[in-house]
Amino acid sequence: MAYQLTRRGLAGSALAVGAVAATPAMALADKKPATRSFPNGFVWGTATSAYQIEGAATEDGRGRSVWDTYAHIPGKIRGGAHGDRASDHFHRYKEDVALMKALGTTAYRFSIAWPRVFPDGTGAANPQGLDFYNRLIDELLANGITPFATLYHWDLPQALQDRFGGWESVETARAFADYAGYVASKITDRVKNVFTINEAATFIDFGYGPGPVELAPGLKRPQPVLNQIRHHVALGHGLAVQAIRAQGRAGTRVGLAENVVSCVPAIETPANIRASEIATREMNAGYLTAILEGRYTDAFLAYAGADAPRFTAEEMKVIASPLDFLGLNIYMPQHYVTASDTAAGFSLLPFPASFPHMESDWLRIGPEAMYWGPRNVAKVWGVKEIYISENGTSAADRVLADGSIADLDRIMYLRNYLTQLQRATADGVPVAGYFQWSLIDNFEWSDGFDKRFGLVHVDFETQQRTPKLSAEFYRQVIANNALA
Repeated sequence: MAYQLTRRGLAGSALAVGAVAATPAMALADKKPATRSFPNGFVWGTATSAYQIEGAATEDGRGRSVWDTYAHIPGKIRGGAHGDRASDHFHRYKEDVALMKALGTTAYRFSIAWPRVFPDGTGAANPQGLDFYNRLIDELLANGITPFATLYHWDLPQALQDRFGGWESVETARAFADYAGYVASKITDRVKNVFTINEAATFIDFGYGPGPVELAPGLKRPQPVLNQIRHHVALGHGLAVQAIRAQGRAGTRVGLAENVVSCVPAIETPANIRASEIATREMNAGYLTAILEGRYTDAFLAYAGADAPRFTAEEMKVIASPLDFLGLNIYMPQHYVTASDTAAGFSLLPFPASFPHMESDWLRIGPEAMYWGPRNVAKVWGVKEIYISENGTSAADRVLADGSIADLDRIMYLRNYLTQLQRATADGVPVAGYFQWSLIDNFEWSDGFDKRFGLVHVDFETQQRTPKLSAEFYRQVIANNALA
């Protein structure tokens, strides 16, 4: 007769062997966990963006951005929210820098609002706008925190949208280069690491594309126009790299931050790993691959057909202007990949309905993306210095009776993703630093204030800051330069 193992039977079996099992179990519990260290000098930081935290939308001569316009269109933002005040970082930056110092972070990635510096996108600069960033930079350095500046995090001056159609025109790419060069001439005496553009693929596809999610300026352009916009953004990046090198101080380093399409082998066999490398190149072909190779892949051009962007060989050389480092924003795997006998060499697997996700339903939990994303980028393109320029998660944070926020789900997410990042560095993947998104709760684009990504809770009525339990987790990781 087959033995039927019930819960009662299982309990009885455990009691029967308890005397034998207790001693080794207790010995194991007394052992100090092995540490999983990061490289010496690893950069630990946090990240934010201007429109999401600054507020002060009309102060000190700041011009309007496409987000100021879009967020005030009824029905576009959850809860009718907008960034006019956001997290009031403009007035509370010293308090926020003190929070960074308390975390033990050694770097801070922030973005500069183009319409603060050039209210009309071009023309005369607004010195008061840049004064704010000078104050912020000086405060960071006074607290031992290295500034990493991002020049474009989606807040295009509304004047350029009105005048040229924004990134639909090459004129915006040229205006961006002028802005980049001007800022570089003013801040690179203290800021040595500059990102040009953040997540081009995201703001292009959701700001100008046909998808169900909308970002500013909220236009629905046909595919030929969308591909041309993508080319103009890539060209703007390349022109900005050249302008920064021409006008920045000696020692200035330039990179970009992109939401890389992470392609993960579904099962880690040699064939599937190779397929994930091929997929990484092709699934990033419209932007990142073009920048790193100076060409559009044959497969991309064949797929685009008559919708392919118009470009010149000289433009592709500009787009491929050499970078000092590459920032990767990694939140989840975009694709799980298997090998295929087709001409493509890979197959993209559909996500099952049961695949787990965080509080934002788009944010699928796939920690292995933090290994395969940078690993494949380094392997495919030979990139020598990578930063994880964003990683983090929304969570359904709840303030408890004692005022604390026990965001265990965020800790779970970070622990698992950082475990995979440590695996990558241990395997020699050249990741030099990690920027957690985000320091504080903020205006989360079309989700308004409904989704919270911060290590620090913000009461948007009082602007009171309260570190969450995840802040203590991150502080411990930084202090140890390791996971326990």
